[in-house]
Formats: sequence, structure tokens, C-alpha cells
Amino acid sequence: MAPSFLNQSHPVMKNPWFLPAATLVVGAIGGYISGKNTSPSGDAEAAENAALKTRSALRQDSSAAGQSAKRTRRMTDTDAINRLPGNSNRIQALIEFYSGLTPDQLEGEARKLEDLPMSERLMASFLLFGRWAEVDPTAAMSFSNTMGFAGMFVRPTIIQSWASVDPENAAKYYAENPREFAMMGMMGGGRGPMGGQGGASIIASEWARQDPTAALSWANSLTTEKSQALSAVVGEVAKTDPKKAAEMLTSMKGADLGDAYQSVAARYGAADFNEAQAWIRTLPADQQADALAAAIGGLSNKDPQAAARQLALMQDGEAKNEALSTVVRDWARVDPAAAADLLKKQTNEEALSDGMRQLIPTWVGQNPAAALDFAESFPPGPVRDSALQSYVWSNQSAPPADVIRVAETITDEGDRSRAVSIAAARWMRESREAARAYVEQSTSLSDGAKERVLEGRGMWGGRGHRGGN
Repeated sequence: MAPSFLNQSHPVMKNPWFLPAATLVVGAIGGYISGKNTSPSGDAEAAENAALKTRSALRQDSSAAGQSAKRTRRMTDTDAINRLPGNSNRIQALIEFYSGLTPDQLEGEARKLEDLPMSERLMASFLLFGRWAEVDPTAAMSFSNTMGFAGMFVRPTIIQSWASVDPENAAKYYAENPREFAMMGMMGGGRGPMGGQGGASIIASEWARQDPTAALSWANSLTTEKSQALSAVVGEVAKTDPKKAAEMLTSMKGADLGDAYQSVAARYGAADFNEAQAWIRTLPADQQADALAAAIGGLSNKDPQAAARQLALMQDGEAKNEALSTVVRDWARVDPAAAADLLKKQTNEEALSDGMRQLIPTWVGQNPAAALDFAESFPPGPVRDSALQSYVWSNQSAPPADVIRVAETITDEGDRSRAVSIAAARWMRESREAARAYVEQSTSLSDGAKERVLEGRGMWGGRGHRGGN
């Protein structure tokens, strides 16, 4: 059973520590792998062009980097690759190394992954299984079934990479072996065991990049995960042609639409918000608010100030609250004070709390004093607690003793204990004796929490995992 604090609303608390790391690897590396075998969207092409320009500039500016890049092409084992300077060099070298291996050799390398430190294991496993799935997907899937819990984390990569080169057979395997994918899509917010994207939507997205018509036909044939797959297809089409994606929706029935309206609206809002609004007004009345929130979210990524103006015109409700969190997140990156002003005008307590978790960590990275002043400007209660928790969790620059003083002002007992624990554990690494003296006399920590901090067992009660550095 997961520790109780994993159910708290703070984003850092929702998942075990390795889940966000794995999600980042899936996003950064898994996207690279699948992108090599599909027709990229405009965004993907722009990103790749930017990456190529960056690599070119680095080669021009540093002959040493150029020599390192040449050396990566000659690497014949992962031990040598893992000693390379530069993470991007290591990733490129692993890609090149794995691309030259036979399926049997890839299996041999997969057996070595368990001996790697966690940071290296994550990177290598997603690259390896991504490649293996392209050349022998059934063998890769079979091996994942021998990995126990860890197998759940590579199956999304296997099915995506398989679908990126052979979506029809990936879909057939998925349909014939449902139990292998039972855990995918059961913990909302992302992919597989790291979140809520199920296998059908992964396959549908990849298939839609190659043949939207065939992907749509397959999605319509499903009896389970149908709405998710249909949403994935139209969402993929909407990346390059939101108008065409909107037209595809007219052939779907209400029960099958799921989040398809929002998928299209988000892309439409980013591409042409006025046109998106006109389209949204043609939707069923009960779908318009959510679609408008999604469109504002799409606009926000490009122009958060304009999105904030549109947000102000929305009727109060859950859809507006959802859009608020997105706008605050995007605006905080460029102008946290302006995002704070927007948040201050809100009256819904839940929306304010969610907004704090988007604003405060970003603001702390730029101006921690201003972030703390804003958090403390709210009266004691859930909103202020949410802001202070976010401050404590994200502030890596202030002395731990100062952070603890902030944590002690959190009113909710459970939240306060968790925040104090994390700050105290941080303090133990910097000044063990001072931290020990504080923990032993603290009235904010339970005896159990004190014991965990003093013994260095962390909040999960363990001393870390094999290879967890």
C-alpha cells in the first residue's frame, strides 16, 4: 500500500520519487525514438531543427565537444558510454550503440540494466526497449514480462515504438494480450504506471501520424478504450490541422467523443483562438465550457496574458478553475508577479490552492522572498497551506532552518509534519548536529517522523533503492 501522504494534492506527493523521473525520460527520450520513425508534426520539426542548430553551434564553439561526438560513434559497450562527459553525448552514443545490435544482443544488454544506478538505468532502459521494439517487439514484450514491477514502466515505450513502425500489428498484439497492459492508464496524469494514457491511445496517436484514416477506423472498432483512442487520433490530427480534426468529430457519437472536443480545442486555441471560439459555439451546450477551457489552455502556452483576458470572461465553475491552473503555470514562467495578481483575484478555494502549486515553485526559482511574501499574504487555511508547502518543497537555496520556520506555520497537522520532515531531512545533510538538536525538541514532528529523519530513512521509511543514486 502506498504511504498515506501520496494521496495528498501536492504534485510532488502524488507519486513515488521515481515516477516523475521516469515520466521525463519517456517524454524526452521516448518522443525522440518514435519521432525518428514517423512523420513529425510542425512542432516536432521545429524542435529537431533547433536541436540540430544547437548541436552545430556546439561543434563550432568547442573542438573538444566535436572530438567527444566522434568518440561516441566508436563506443562498443555501455560502461564506456556511461563514462562519457555530457549527458547528450551519452544519449547519442547509446542510441548509436543500440541501433547496431541484434535482438539477441539487445536482450543481453537488457539483462545488464539492473546493475546500473537509477539515473543511468532509466535513460538506458527507455532507449534500449524503444529500439528493441522496432526490431523484435514480441521478444521485447516477452522480456518485460520477466521484469516484475519494472516491466510496467517499459511496456508503454515498447508499445509506442512498435506502433511507430508497425501500428497494425502493435494493435493486434494489444488486443490479444490485454492482461499485459492492465496497469496502463490506471493512475491519471500521464503515461502507463506513470499516468493515465492507456495503450489504445498510445497506438492510436502513433498510427494517426502515419495514416489518420486507418487509425480512426481502428479506434472505431474498439469496444474498450474507444473514446480514448478516438480522442488520441483527432488530437494528433489537430496538431497540424485543427480544422480537419474538428470535421472528424462530426462522424462520432456522443458516447465515443470522450475528451476529443478538448483535444481539438486545445490545438485550435493555440493556432487561432478566434476561429476556435467560433467552432466551440457550434458544440453541444454541455461541452462548450470544457472546450473553451481547453482552448484557453492552448492559447496560454503561446500568450498567457491573452489567455488571462479570455479566462476573465468565463463563467465561474470547474472548467474555469481548470483553465486557471494552466494559465497561472504558463504566466508564472515569464511574469510570476502578474500570475500572482491573477490568482489573487480568484475566490474559489480549491482553484486558489491548485494555482499556488503552479505559481510558487516557479516563483521560488526566480525570487523566493517575493514568493514567500505572497504566500504569507493569505489568511491561515488551505490556500495559505498549499502555498507554503509548495515553498518548502521547492526552495533549495534558503538555509534549511529558515525553511523549517516557514513549514511550522502550516496549519494542517499532516501537511505541516510532512513539510517539516522534508526540510529537516535536508538540514541533516548540511548540518547534522544542528538538525538533530532541532528534530529532538520539535513539537511539529511525531515520534515516528523524528525517527525516520534522524535515521535518514526519508519519508517513505526506506534507505533508498538499489542503484538509486
